[in-house]
Amino acid sequence: MPTPRATSSPDSDVAARPSSQAAQVLITRPEPGASATATRVAALGLVPLIAPVVTTRPIGSALPTPDDIAAVMLTSGSAIPAMPSDYHDLPVLTVGDATAARACAAGFRHVVSASGDAKDLACLAKAQLRRDARPILLAVGAYQGMPLADELRASGFRVLRRVVYSVVPARTLAAPAVAALRAGHVRAALFFSAETAQHFVGLVQRARVGTALRSVEAISIGRPAAMALGQLTWLRIRVAARPNQDEMLALLR
Repeated sequence: MPTPRATSSPDSDVAARPSSQAAQVLITRPEPGASATATRVAALGLVPLIAPVVTTRPIGSALPTPDDIAAVMLTSGSAIPAMPSDYHDLPVLTVGDATAARACAAGFRHVVSASGDAKDLACLAKAQLRRDARPILLAVGAYQGMPLADELRASGFRVLRRVVYSVVPARTLAAPAVAALRAGHVRAALFFSAETAQHFVGLVQRARVGTALRSVEAISIGRPAAMALGQLTWLRIRVAARPNQDEMLALLR
């Protein structure tokens, strides 16, 4: 992706100046993933700055009994708290390794990760599951997972898509993040979804700290998030080689 060009901005009063303390890494994902990422960032000798731009909230949803489904598919760890304990013996297919680890920690016994994105998860389902079996439960957030469900249905699977959590945008960018950006102390910012990237753009514009991003590197989990971030002027935008946290953090080294 081309490096964005510096342009004038209405928040030009904010100086985007380098700093010897510019080793902070802004983490925009919600908890509990934010704290796990912060631990990894600190291990690299950098200073994590947690500033979630969204939070997740569970939604009560009528879920089938374990006898009525063949497997559970998860596109985000945010769906795991909504999964009942009597699902723990079911096969669970997750989009990535972090979600798989969280599912295992929650008590699921048969977890396989696609180690990628929704397309990789669809390929995993096609390789692991029978089309003539019981339906797959696809547990997702509001407005999410519809293309994945459509692809699986087109491939002959029965899919029960259930919304089990919602994503709530923050009203403002966290004050410590605003202060660090204004002071030029942020080296990089991590974005784990297109949704968080889009909300971040709005929060930055509202806080009038866009000019400060000229010295900040944006690290995106995938192209959709990078496209959303292109509305702002960064030092550069980098996309992970694979859509997972390990590849994102590799770009910090």
